[in-house]
Amino acid sequence: MSGATPLERAVAGWLTHLDVERGLAAHTLTAYRRDLDRYLEHTRALGLGRPEEITEATVSDFLRALRTGGPDRRPLAASSAARTMVAVRGFHRYLAAEGLTDQDPARAVAPPTPPSRLPKAIPLDEVERLLDAASLGDPPMSLRDRALLEVLYGAGARISEAVGLDLDDIDLDEGVVRLFGKGSKQRVVPLGSYAVRALGEYLVRARPGLAAQGPGTPAVFLGRRGRRLSRQSAWAVIRTAAERAGLEKVSPHTLRHSFATHLLDGGADVRVVQELLGHASVTTTQIYTLVTAQRLREVYAQAHPRAR
Repeated sequence: MSGATPLERAVAGWLTHLDVERGLAAHTLTAYRRDLDRYLEHTRALGLGRPEEITEATVSDFLRALRTGGPDRRPLAASSAARTMVAVRGFHRYLAAEGLTDQDPARAVAPPTPPSRLPKAIPLDEVERLLDAASLGDPPMSLRDRALLEVLYGAGARISEAVGLDLDDIDLDEGVVRLFGKGSKQRVVPLGSYAVRALGEYLVRARPGLAAQGPGTPAVFLGRRGRRLSRQSAWAVIRTAAERAGLEKVSPHTLRHSFATHLLDGGADVRVVQELLGHASVTTTQIYTLVTAQRLREVYAQAHPRAR
C-alpha cells in the first residue's frame, strides 16, 4: 500500500487478520471493508492519518454523521449505522489489544439500538405448501429443489451452509448433516425422515446426471452445468417455489426462522435450538422465544372467555 497513511495500513492489517486468522466469510469481509472505507473517508476529512490521533470525539462524530447524513450521503437507519459501528469498534478494539494504540477510543461510543424486529416465520401448513411447490416440474431440477428446501427447513441451515455442502458432509444412514457456519465453525445437525428421503432421491436419481455435465465437484447441490449451485440460484429456487405456492416474502431465512420457531413451539429447549442454529450466544436464539410468547398471547386473546 504505497502512499497509504498509517491508519489506512492499520485497517488493511485488521481485515487481513479477520480473513486469515479468524476465517470470516467473504461477504462479511466485504461489508467490513465498505464500512471502514467510509470511516477512513471521515478521518481524512478531519486531517487524521494515524491510529493514535483518533479520539472518542472522532468516533462519536462519525456516528453522528452516519445518522444525520451529509451533502453526498443519505442518513443511515439505526440498524445500518449500528452495523457500521460494529466494524469501527472491532477495528479499534483490535488495535488496543495488539498494543498498536494506548487506548480504545471507540469503547465508550455505544452504537444506536435498532428497533426490535421479530423473525418472520410461517406456519407449518405454508411450509408444506412451499415444499410441495418445489417438487413441481420434471427431474432432475424438481428433485434437487425439493431436497434443497428440505435441508433449509429440516436442518435450519443458512443458504450459504446449504449450497456449501459437500457429499462427505452428509450421512443419510445416520440421518445427520455437517454444516459450516460463520467463522468456519462446524456443527452436526440431525435430519428428519422427510429431508433424508428427499436427499436420497436427489442423490440417486438426479445428481449423477447433473454431475456429468460439469468438471466434477464434491458439491451436493449442482446447477444445470454440473457446478456448485450459487447462493443466487438457490434464492431463485425459493422464490419460484413461493410464487407457485402463492406465498409472499419467503426467503431462505424464513425457513430457518420457521425451523427455530416450530421447534420451540413443540417444546424444545432454547439451548438445544441454539446449538442446532449454530448461534454463538443463547441471547441471539432467545428472540425466537418472543415469537412463541406472542403466539401464546394471540391464542389466549382469541380463545379465553375473559381475555378481553
